[in-house]
Amino acid sequence: MNRPPAPGADGPAADETPAPGPGAGVTPLTEPAGGLPTVITRPDELEKVIDAFGRGTGPVAADAERASGYRYGQATYLVQLKRAGAGIALIDPVALPDLTALGDAIGDAEYVLHAASQDLPGLTEHGLRPARVFDTELAARLLGLERVGLAAVVAETLGLGLAKEHSAVDWSTRPLPEDWLRYAALDVEVLTEVRDVLAARLEAAGKADWAAQEFEAVRNAPPPPPRVDPWRRTSGMHVLRNARQLAVVRALWEARDATARARDISPGRVLPDRALVAAARAMPRTAGQLVALPEFAGKGTRRRAAYWQRAIDEARALPDAELPSVRGPRTDAPPAPRLWGDRDPLAARRLKAARDLVADVADRLTVPVENLLQPDALRRLCWAPPEPADAVAVAGFLRERRAREWQIELLAGPLADVLAEVR
Repeated sequence: MNRPPAPGADGPAADETPAPGPGAGVTPLTEPAGGLPTVITRPDELEKVIDAFGRGTGPVAADAERASGYRYGQATYLVQLKRAGAGIALIDPVALPDLTALGDAIGDAEYVLHAASQDLPGLTEHGLRPARVFDTELAARLLGLERVGLAAVVAETLGLGLAKEHSAVDWSTRPLPEDWLRYAALDVEVLTEVRDVLAARLEAAGKADWAAQEFEAVRNAPPPPPRVDPWRRTSGMHVLRNARQLAVVRALWEARDATARARDISPGRVLPDRALVAAARAMPRTAGQLVALPEFAGKGTRRRAAYWQRAIDEARALPDAELPSVRGPRTDAPPAPRLWGDRDPLAARRLKAARDLVADVADRLTVPVENLLQPDALRRLCWAPPEPADAVAVAGFLRERRAREWQIELLAGPLADVLAEVR
């Protein structure tokens, strides 16, 4: 469950929120009840796992570990599963990439995951395609829990402490240290018990159907489309002032990405974002000027100075017509809300009223605003409402933006009223 951090973020991801510390009435969970299993790396070992999980009963707790921040891309380096009657299985998907037979043996049993959207793509890539999903993070959000990281949810529901000290390690390491494997096994040790507590609470709160719709939406979510101009996500780029500087960032980003892909390491370990921005600000004309920058003073970076300088030179030589736009790529998305007051005051008033409405409903239902309705869908609705903007049209608009039926039922009518009132 090694979730990649948000761009520029240094803190833990949402599923890595620390559990309450000592004295909070939490009993540390230090060892799987059945002991720590060995990692499955051979076909004959996998056959035994397939047989055990095929004969097991009930849901399958599942998790996956990646090497975010260490390797290029989001490949899975460990799969953890647990099922009643089968115990815990730790599987090396590098040695055993095809787990289709295991998925077939599990059949239509429910998979229990925490932050399922992070792990489902990797599991699917290896042949584990759940027919049903229960997402304990999503359930916690719908129930209004203040902290929804796995450790926090385990502590809140079961009173157990789950250590997260290995959440950001390099899971591509071989062999994996025993304490890392213990951490990985404990991630699925009590996940089904957490699921049962949360399911009961959802039922009692009248939110079970909402959760079921959310789980299906996550299970069936298409892969995200390729980003337009991914280099524009370089952190710290806001200090740059002209298109030529942006062209340097783009050229260095592309050179770094090619290197990272070829070496199978994280781009940030090849060259940090701050180095790209520093070079764009300084606009060095020679490799000597480049390595004079503190961000390029490292031994490895200095060794490849000529490579980086070539990318800078190419950006410097571009004709003006080929420079990137300082405004960013054209999309169908509305402008940033902070600009609405000048560009369309009426839309700005619509957005404020709609946000207030959604916030009130979210507060009444104890659901985070972003889980009640995607902010992007609300912005698009307020920027360019359908005509006429009645409840049916608003419902259709939200449905096209992949809103779930429970969200539409709660919000379509009230949002239509807001659109009608703000004229």
